[in-house]
Amino acid sequence: MQFQHRERRKVIINITSLIDVVFLLLIFFMITTTFVEQPGITLDLPEAQATAETEPEEVVLVISAEGEIFLDQDPVEIDQLTTRLAAEFKHQAGKSLILRADQAVPHGTVVKVMDIAKTVGIEKLIVATTLE
Repeated sequence: MQFQHRERRKVIINITSLIDVVFLLLIFFMITTTFVEQPGITLDLPEAQATAETEPEEVVLVISAEGEIFLDQDPVEIDQLTTRLAAEFKHQAGKSLILRADQAVPHGTVVKVMDIAKTVGIEKLIVATTLE
């Protein structure tokens, strides 16, 4: 009895689309993990040993080295700060205020801004620093 000998076909698995998907995911995660929040104003923040996590609902107040004050990227004069903060926190008591002051800013200016925030009724005041 003679058996018919058939050639076996090689099985080829095309994984080109799988490789494309893996590379796209790799690029996506590499790009999204490198986003760091940087304010539009360059600051030299003071350093601290301990930090606190911030909540997503936050208002950022920036004091530059030149003494300029910005509330969420909008320039504000110190005498207008009380009304602007009161309007910002009027209906949203759960928000926190993040104070980003350059370390070259005089201490009196920072204390004055913190006092204004306290008189407006802001309970959560976070002073931004950098880690050593």
